[in-house]
Amino acid sequence: MKRVLSVIGSRILQLVLMVLVLSFVTFLLMKVTPGDPIRTILKVDDVITTSAEEEKLREEYGFNQPIYIQYSKWLSGVVKLDLGESIISNRPVLDLIMSRLPATIALSFGGLMVLFVISVPLGMLGAVYENRWPDYISRWFALVGASIPSFWLGLLLIYFLSLKLKLLPVMGTGTLAHFVLPSITLGVAMAPLYIRLLRERLISTLQSSYIEAAKARGLKKERILIFHALRGSLIPLVTMFGLSIGSLLGGITVIEILFSWPGMGELIVQSVMQRDYPVIQGYILIVGVLVVFTNLVVDLLYLVINPQIKQGKELV
Repeated sequence: MKRVLSVIGSRILQLVLMVLVLSFVTFLLMKVTPGDPIRTILKVDDVITTSAEEEKLREEYGFNQPIYIQYSKWLSGVVKLDLGESIISNRPVLDLIMSRLPATIALSFGGLMVLFVISVPLGMLGAVYENRWPDYISRWFALVGASIPSFWLGLLLIYFLSLKLKLLPVMGTGTLAHFVLPSITLGVAMAPLYIRLLRERLISTLQSSYIEAAKARGLKKERILIFHALRGSLIPLVTMFGLSIGSLLGGITVIEILFSWPGMGELIVQSVMQRDYPVIQGYILIVGVLVVFTNLVVDLLYLVINPQIKQGKELV
């Protein structure tokens, strides 16, 4: 229990430090990025045309103040869970993000389910039947999957399963069927790396001394594979997931745009195009918190998978 509390306390401290550093860097980058959000507003609202009205609008949003004052005000709002307002829609940034976040999380879980269903059986088959036809199928799938970009895979699925076979809707939301294609695209795009990693780890584990000891005790092959070898091989996969959570969120953005999925990806693309800085800052901050939180869960999973892991050695 002390070890678990130590891990949680360490990660919470890292979360606070990460939020401070990330918020400052993000805020600074928004200020040095070419383009003026006020002029973007002027293009949307043609009524405002004079320089005096432009300066009045700049003062209203606080863009005429020094950077450190703007940052301190924004950070004080973050502490109160106030990320500011969108300069385009005039809606609270937190409301905009939270309205899109459930769709992104749902798609993430769908992709992870597909990833698990594909990578674990194929990785296990490749390890158990090394250098035989199941292993060749596993390696072939991993090679082909790694060679196809996610957006191209999504287009292929849309063409064959939606346009040709009429099995699934092309894009949008509303039913469970709309959820299938983007989840498959996301899961298949991530699966090759995990298939190869699990296969290599299982091959090494199956040759270890404690597996030989389990065989000598007369345990069934299925029990040895699932409860001993597979459990000992999961740690690299969990580590890889923690390291790739940022890439996962980036990949979801592409898939959300492709399938018109109303998640955070569509929101951030629109905000970047319109130079809606408060939304961009809020998005980066929320994603950073999600990444750190996910890594906290990964660290706790280490303790579940292998209770012998000691704080300070494997957990960093």
